[in-house]
Amino acid sequence: MDHKVWMYLAYLVVSVGLTVWVATTLSRNGMVFLEDVFADSRLAKAVNQLLVMGFYLLNLGYVAVAMRSGARVPDAAKALETLSYKIGFVLLVLGVLHVCNVFLLSRYRRGRLRQQQTMPPLPPAGRLPMRPPPAGPAGPATGAPGPAANWAGQGFAGPVPPPTPA
Repeated sequence: MDHKVWMYLAYLVVSVGLTVWVATTLSRNGMVFLEDVFADSRLAKAVNQLLVMGFYLLNLGYVAVAMRSGARVPDAAKALETLSYKIGFVLLVLGVLHVCNVFLLSRYRRGRLRQQQTMPPLPPAGRLPMRPPPAGPAGPATGAPGPAANWAGQGFAGPVPPPTPA
């Protein structure tokens, strides 16, 4: 058989094997994440099955479309180079699909958690009383009442008389 035929067969075996391995690993290990995202194990299992099916369809479809090679394959070295190039693209597609899934599910989870949060407490309806003024001159030298005048009816001293000239 030709080198190109062997390359195609190796490409199919490796690509399908990688796809099945990654899909089962993500499905098994992603259940904990999906149960946290959806807060319902039944819904998480259903979404997991749908994600696995979509993963298979997208990736195996890409493998089938990308299998054709226009490169000349005169020897085994060129066949391995072309094969590694194609497998590399399959791995990149697998990685991009995984990152997109995790990103979208994380956004959904954040939105769900934000909706479940309770409303913050209401601000106080009235104002708190002011603190008494510090000790010292209460007002300006003109005899106008200072801030201590506000506290006169609450047991604090009234306005301080202006200083007398010496």
